Amino acid sequence: MPGPIPEVSVVLPFYNAEMTLSGALQSISDQEFSDWECVMVDNNSSDGSREVAVRWERYDPRFRLIEEKRQGVMFASNRGCEAAQGRYIARMDADDVARPGRLKVQCEFLDSHPDFGAVAGLVTHVGDPETTGGFKRFVEWSNSVITYEDIYNRRFIEAPIVNPTAMWRRETMELFGLYQAGDFPEDYEMWLRWLDRGVQIAKVPEVVLDWHDSAGRLTRTHPIYSERAFYEIKSQYLAKWLSEHNPYHPAVWVWGASRISRRRARILEQHGVEMESYIDTKKSRQLEKEVIYYEDLPASGKGFILTYIRQMDNREKIRTFLKERGYVEGNDYLLVS
Repeated sequence: MPGPIPEVSVVLPFYNAEMTLSGALQSISDQEFSDWECVMVDNNSSDGSREVAVRWERYDPRFRLIEEKRQGVMFASNRGCEAAQGRYIARMDADDVARPGRLKVQCEFLDSHPDFGAVAGLVTHVGDPETTGGFKRFVEWSNSVITYEDIYNRRFIEAPIVNPTAMWRRETMELFGLYQAGDFPEDYEMWLRWLDRGVQIAKVPEVVLDWHDSAGRLTRTHPIYSERAFYEIKSQYLAKWLSEHNPYHPAVWVWGASRISRRRARILEQHGVEMESYIDTKKSRQLEKEVIYYEDLPASGKGFILTYIRQMDNREKIRTFLKERGYVEGNDYLLVS
Protein backbone atom coordinates (compact mmCIF):
# COMPACT_ATOMS: atom_id res chain seq x y z
CA MET A 1 0.00 0.00 0.00
CA PRO A 2 1.24 3.53 -0.72
CA GLY A 3 2.46 5.51 2.24
CA PRO A 4 1.17 8.88 3.42
CA ILE A 5 1.56 11.84 1.07
CA PRO A 6 4.73 13.79 1.96
CA GLU A 7 4.78 17.52 2.52
CA VAL A 8 7.72 18.02 0.15
CA SER A 9 8.88 16.17 -2.94
CA VAL A 10 12.52 16.72 -3.80
CA VAL A 11 13.00 16.16 -7.54
CA LEU A 12 16.56 15.16 -8.43
CA PRO A 13 17.38 14.23 -12.04
CA PHE A 14 20.76 12.63 -12.71
CA TYR A 15 22.89 11.55 -15.62
CA ASN A 16 26.28 9.86 -15.13
CA ALA A 17 26.65 11.37 -11.66
CA GLU A 18 28.26 8.39 -9.95
CA MET A 19 30.91 10.54 -8.25
CA THR A 20 28.57 13.15 -6.76
CA LEU A 21 25.09 11.60 -6.45
CA SER A 22 25.57 9.96 -3.07
CA GLY A 23 26.71 13.25 -1.54
CA ALA A 24 23.63 15.03 -2.89
CA LEU A 25 21.31 12.30 -1.58
CA GLN A 26 23.08 12.28 1.78
CA SER A 27 22.38 15.99 2.14
CA ILE A 28 18.67 15.31 1.62
CA SER A 29 18.75 12.46 4.11
CA ASP A 30 20.35 14.83 6.65
CA GLN A 31 17.58 17.44 6.44
CA GLU A 32 16.18 18.79 9.72
CA PHE A 33 12.73 18.56 8.10
CA SER A 34 11.75 14.91 7.71
CA ASP A 35 8.38 14.89 5.90
CA TRP A 36 9.77 14.51 2.39
CA GLU A 37 10.20 12.12 -0.49
CA CYS A 38 13.03 12.27 -3.01
CA VAL A 39 12.16 11.42 -6.60
CA MET A 40 15.42 10.37 -8.27
CA VAL A 41 15.16 10.47 -12.07
CA ASP A 42 17.69 8.42 -14.02
CA ASN A 43 18.16 10.09 -17.40
CA ASN A 44 19.81 7.14 -19.21
CA SER A 45 22.99 6.98 -17.14
CA SER A 46 25.72 4.68 -18.42
CA ASP A 47 27.96 4.75 -15.35
CA GLY A 48 27.27 3.43 -11.85
CA SER A 49 24.97 6.23 -10.72
CA ARG A 50 21.83 4.11 -11.07
CA GLU A 51 23.32 1.59 -8.63
CA VAL A 52 23.97 4.46 -6.21
CA ALA A 53 20.30 5.47 -6.45
CA VAL A 54 19.13 1.89 -5.95
CA ARG A 55 21.18 1.59 -2.75
CA TRP A 56 19.57 4.74 -1.37
CA GLU A 57 16.11 3.51 -2.35
CA ARG A 58 16.73 0.31 -0.38
CA TYR A 59 18.21 2.21 2.56
CA ASP A 60 15.33 4.69 2.96
CA PRO A 61 11.85 4.23 1.38
CA ARG A 62 11.51 8.01 1.11
CA PHE A 63 13.89 7.75 -1.87
CA ARG A 64 12.11 6.66 -5.04
CA LEU A 65 13.81 5.87 -8.35
CA ILE A 66 12.13 6.43 -11.73
CA GLU A 67 13.40 6.77 -15.31
CA GLU A 68 13.13 9.23 -18.16
CA LYS A 69 14.27 7.90 -21.55
CA ARG A 70 14.12 11.24 -23.37
CA GLN A 71 17.60 12.67 -22.95
CA GLY A 72 17.88 16.06 -21.30
CA VAL A 73 17.58 17.62 -17.87
CA MET A 74 14.38 19.41 -18.90
CA PHE A 75 12.59 16.14 -19.68
CA ALA A 76 13.98 14.44 -16.56
CA SER A 77 12.97 17.36 -14.31
CA ASN A 78 9.45 17.44 -15.68
CA ARG A 79 9.13 13.66 -15.34
CA GLY A 80 10.12 13.91 -11.69
CA CYS A 81 7.73 16.78 -11.01
CA GLU A 82 4.86 14.86 -12.61
CA ALA A 83 5.61 11.85 -10.40
CA ALA A 84 5.99 13.94 -7.25
CA GLN A 85 3.30 13.57 -4.59
CA GLY A 86 4.14 16.43 -2.23
CA ARG A 87 2.31 19.69 -1.64
CA TYR A 88 5.59 21.49 -2.28
CA ILE A 89 8.11 20.60 -5.00
CA ALA A 90 11.82 21.25 -4.42
CA ARG A 91 14.44 21.00 -7.15
CA MET A 92 17.91 19.60 -6.59
CA ASP A 93 20.84 18.69 -8.84
CA ALA A 94 23.03 15.61 -8.55
CA ASP A 95 26.27 17.53 -8.03
CA ASP A 96 25.08 19.91 -5.32
CA VAL A 97 24.71 19.67 -1.54
CA ALA A 98 21.70 21.00 0.35
CA ARG A 99 22.26 22.62 3.71
CA PRO A 100 20.51 20.77 6.60
CA GLY A 101 17.91 23.48 7.16
CA ARG A 102 16.98 24.02 3.53
CA LEU A 103 13.61 22.24 3.37
CA LYS A 104 12.57 23.47 6.79
CA VAL A 105 13.11 27.18 6.15
CA GLN A 106 11.57 27.09 2.68
CA CYS A 107 8.48 25.20 3.88
CA GLU A 108 8.10 27.71 6.70
CA PHE A 109 8.30 30.56 4.20
CA LEU A 110 5.59 29.15 1.93
CA ASP A 111 3.42 28.23 4.92
CA SER A 112 3.59 31.80 6.23
CA HIS A 113 3.38 33.57 2.82
CA PRO A 114 0.30 32.14 1.08
CA ASP A 115 0.47 34.77 -1.68
CA PHE A 116 3.87 33.51 -2.85
CA GLY A 117 3.99 30.74 -5.43
CA ALA A 118 7.66 29.82 -5.06
CA VAL A 119 10.72 30.44 -2.93
CA ALA A 120 14.44 30.00 -3.50
CA GLY A 121 17.55 30.74 -1.45
CA LEU A 122 21.15 31.83 -1.40
CA VAL A 123 24.04 29.62 -2.45
CA THR A 124 27.70 29.15 -1.73
CA HIS A 125 29.80 28.88 -4.88
CA VAL A 126 32.01 25.79 -4.93
CA GLY A 127 34.53 25.80 -7.76
CA ASP A 128 38.03 26.69 -8.84
CA PRO A 129 38.26 30.52 -8.81
CA GLU A 130 40.95 30.29 -11.50
CA THR A 131 38.52 28.81 -14.02
CA THR A 132 35.05 29.75 -12.75
CA GLY A 133 35.45 33.40 -11.82
CA GLY A 134 32.49 34.48 -13.96
CA PHE A 135 30.26 31.98 -12.18
CA LYS A 136 31.42 33.30 -8.83
CA ARG A 137 30.50 36.85 -9.84
CA PHE A 138 27.07 35.65 -10.93
CA VAL A 139 26.56 34.02 -7.51
CA GLU A 140 27.49 37.28 -5.77
CA TRP A 141 24.89 39.11 -7.84
CA SER A 142 22.25 36.42 -7.39
CA ASN A 143 22.72 36.40 -3.63
CA SER A 144 22.04 40.16 -3.59
CA VAL A 145 18.63 39.72 -5.26
CA ILE A 146 16.36 38.44 -2.49
CA THR A 147 12.97 40.14 -2.25
CA TYR A 148 10.14 39.72 -4.73
CA GLU A 149 10.55 43.35 -5.78
CA ASP A 150 14.26 42.82 -6.50
CA ILE A 151 13.62 39.59 -8.39
CA TYR A 152 10.80 41.15 -10.42
CA ASN A 153 12.67 44.34 -11.32
CA ARG A 154 16.03 42.68 -12.07
CA ARG A 155 14.99 39.51 -13.84
CA PHE A 156 16.24 40.94 -17.13
CA ILE A 157 19.82 41.24 -15.86
CA GLU A 158 20.45 37.53 -15.27
CA ALA A 159 18.41 34.53 -14.21
CA PRO A 160 17.35 35.68 -10.72
CA ILE A 161 16.83 32.17 -9.28
CA VAL A 162 19.45 29.46 -8.90
CA ASN A 163 17.35 26.57 -10.17
CA PRO A 164 18.35 23.81 -7.67
CA THR A 165 17.45 26.12 -4.76
CA ALA A 166 13.83 26.49 -5.86
CA MET A 167 10.73 25.20 -4.10
CA TRP A 168 7.22 25.86 -5.37
CA ARG A 169 3.62 25.01 -4.65
CA ARG A 170 2.04 22.19 -6.61
CA GLU A 171 -0.69 24.55 -7.83
CA THR A 172 1.93 26.95 -9.22
CA MET A 173 3.22 24.37 -11.69
CA GLU A 174 -0.30 23.14 -12.43
CA LEU A 175 -1.49 26.65 -13.29
CA PHE A 176 1.54 28.00 -15.14
CA GLY A 177 3.39 24.97 -16.45
CA LEU A 178 6.86 23.54 -15.95
CA TYR A 179 10.07 23.63 -17.94
CA GLN A 180 9.62 23.96 -21.70
CA ALA A 181 11.84 22.73 -24.51
CA GLY A 182 13.34 25.29 -26.87
CA ASP A 183 16.47 27.16 -27.89
CA PHE A 184 16.68 28.81 -24.49
CA PRO A 185 17.68 27.98 -20.91
CA GLU A 186 14.62 26.11 -19.63
CA ASP A 187 14.83 27.32 -16.03
CA TYR A 188 15.24 31.01 -16.91
CA GLU A 189 12.30 30.82 -19.30
CA MET A 190 10.14 29.28 -16.57
CA TRP A 191 10.99 32.01 -14.05
CA LEU A 192 10.29 34.71 -16.65
CA ARG A 193 6.98 33.06 -17.56
CA TRP A 194 5.88 32.65 -13.95
CA LEU A 195 6.80 36.24 -13.05
CA ASP A 196 5.04 37.47 -16.19
CA ARG A 197 1.91 35.60 -15.09
CA GLY A 198 1.97 37.24 -11.65
CA VAL A 199 3.65 34.54 -9.55
CA GLN A 200 5.40 36.07 -6.56
CA ILE A 201 8.84 34.59 -5.86
CA ALA A 202 11.31 35.46 -3.11
CA LYS A 203 14.35 33.94 -1.43
CA VAL A 204 14.96 32.99 2.15
CA PRO A 205 17.92 35.22 3.13
CA GLU A 206 20.25 32.37 4.00
CA VAL A 207 22.41 29.85 2.21
CA VAL A 208 20.45 26.70 1.36
CA LEU A 209 22.80 25.02 -1.11
CA ASP A 210 26.46 24.46 -1.93
CA TRP A 211 26.38 25.03 -5.69
CA HIS A 212 29.15 23.16 -7.43
CA ASP A 213 30.60 24.51 -10.65
CA SER A 214 32.84 22.72 -13.12
CA ALA A 215 34.13 23.17 -16.66
CA GLY A 216 31.80 20.39 -17.87
CA ARG A 217 28.59 21.77 -16.38
CA LEU A 218 25.74 21.93 -18.90
CA THR A 219 25.33 25.66 -18.37
CA ARG A 220 28.85 26.04 -19.76
CA THR A 221 28.70 23.55 -22.64
CA HIS A 222 25.18 23.34 -24.11
CA PRO A 223 24.13 25.93 -26.73
CA ILE A 224 20.75 26.59 -25.06
CA TYR A 225 22.72 28.17 -22.20
CA SER A 226 24.82 30.40 -24.46
CA GLU A 227 24.88 34.15 -24.00
CA ARG A 228 22.88 34.58 -27.20
CA ALA A 229 20.20 32.17 -25.97
CA PHE A 230 19.85 34.11 -22.72
CA TYR A 231 19.51 37.43 -24.58
CA GLU A 232 16.95 36.05 -27.00
CA ILE A 233 14.60 34.76 -24.30
CA LYS A 234 15.02 37.72 -21.95
CA SER A 235 14.41 40.13 -24.85
CA GLN A 236 11.19 38.32 -25.74
CA TYR A 237 9.79 38.71 -22.23
CA LEU A 238 11.23 42.21 -21.78
CA ALA A 239 9.54 43.40 -24.97
CA LYS A 240 6.25 41.96 -23.75
CA TRP A 241 6.64 43.74 -20.40
CA LEU A 242 7.50 47.05 -22.11
CA SER A 243 4.42 46.82 -24.34
CA GLU A 244 2.29 46.56 -21.20
CA HIS A 245 4.09 48.97 -18.84
CA ASN A 246 6.16 51.50 -20.80
CA PRO A 247 4.04 54.66 -21.20
CA TYR A 248 6.24 55.70 -24.16
CA HIS A 249 6.03 52.35 -25.95
CA PRO A 250 7.52 51.44 -28.35
CA ALA A 251 10.29 53.99 -27.70
CA VAL A 252 13.02 53.46 -25.10
CA TRP A 253 16.26 55.17 -24.14
CA VAL A 254 19.21 52.81 -23.79
CA TRP A 255 21.89 53.61 -21.22
CA GLY A 256 25.00 52.07 -22.75
CA ALA A 257 26.33 53.30 -26.08
CA SER A 258 29.14 50.81 -26.50
CA ARG A 259 29.07 48.43 -29.44
CA ILE A 260 28.26 45.48 -27.16
CA SER A 261 25.42 47.30 -25.40
CA ARG A 262 23.91 48.43 -28.69
CA ARG A 263 24.12 44.92 -30.14
CA ARG A 264 22.32 43.43 -27.14
CA ALA A 265 19.65 46.12 -27.11
CA ARG A 266 18.96 45.71 -30.83
CA ILE A 267 17.55 42.23 -30.21
CA LEU A 268 14.51 44.07 -28.81
CA GLU A 269 13.88 45.63 -32.22
CA GLN A 270 12.87 42.19 -33.49
CA HIS A 271 9.98 42.42 -30.99
CA GLY A 272 8.78 45.90 -31.94
CA VAL A 273 10.78 48.04 -29.49
CA GLU A 274 12.43 51.19 -30.89
CA MET A 275 15.76 52.58 -29.68
CA GLU A 276 14.96 56.30 -29.58
CA SER A 277 18.18 57.53 -27.91
CA TYR A 278 21.33 56.27 -26.24
CA ILE A 279 22.72 57.57 -22.95
CA ASP A 280 26.48 57.71 -22.53
CA THR A 281 29.12 58.95 -20.11
CA LYS A 282 31.09 60.51 -23.00
CA LYS A 283 30.06 63.78 -24.60
CA SER A 284 31.72 63.21 -27.93
CA ARG A 285 30.23 59.88 -29.04
CA GLN A 286 28.46 60.03 -32.42
CA LEU A 287 25.97 57.32 -33.37
CA GLU A 288 23.07 56.72 -35.75
CA LYS A 289 20.67 57.67 -32.93
CA GLU A 290 20.67 60.66 -30.61
CA VAL A 291 23.23 60.34 -27.81
CA ILE A 292 22.33 62.00 -24.50
CA TYR A 293 25.20 62.87 -22.18
CA TYR A 294 24.18 61.36 -18.85
CA GLU A 295 24.46 64.62 -16.90
CA ASP A 296 22.07 66.22 -19.41
CA LEU A 297 19.42 63.59 -18.74
CA PRO A 298 16.05 65.29 -18.09
CA ALA A 299 13.98 64.63 -15.00
CA SER A 300 11.75 61.59 -15.02
CA GLY A 301 8.60 61.70 -17.11
CA LYS A 302 10.17 62.13 -20.55
CA GLY A 303 11.16 58.59 -21.50
CA PHE A 304 11.77 55.04 -20.28
CA ILE A 305 15.35 53.88 -19.72
CA LEU A 306 16.90 50.43 -20.09
CA THR A 307 20.40 50.20 -18.64
CA TYR A 308 22.42 47.77 -20.76
CA ILE A 309 25.40 47.78 -18.43
CA ARG A 310 27.11 44.51 -17.51
CA GLN A 311 29.34 45.53 -14.59
CA MET A 312 27.53 45.20 -11.27
CA ASP A 313 29.30 48.20 -9.66
CA ASN A 314 28.44 50.47 -12.58
CA ARG A 315 24.81 49.34 -12.54
CA GLU A 316 24.54 50.35 -8.90
CA LYS A 317 26.12 53.74 -9.62
CA ILE A 318 23.58 54.32 -12.39
CA ARG A 319 20.77 53.22 -10.09
CA THR A 320 21.88 55.72 -7.46
CA PHE A 321 22.20 58.47 -10.08
CA LEU A 322 18.72 57.83 -11.48
CA LYS A 323 17.18 57.72 -8.02
CA GLU A 324 18.68 61.13 -7.30
CA ARG A 325 17.10 62.41 -10.53
CA GLY A 326 13.68 61.18 -9.44
CA TYR A 327 13.54 58.01 -11.53
CA VAL A 328 11.75 55.05 -9.94
CA GLU A 329 12.94 51.53 -10.73
CA GLY A 330 10.20 49.58 -12.47
CA ASN A 331 8.29 52.75 -13.38
CA ASP A 332 10.86 54.91 -15.19
CA TYR A 333 13.67 52.47 -15.84
CA LEU A 334 14.83 48.88 -15.59
CA LEU A 335 18.28 47.49 -14.94
CA VAL A 336 19.08 45.23 -17.89
CA SER A 337 22.24 43.48 -18.96
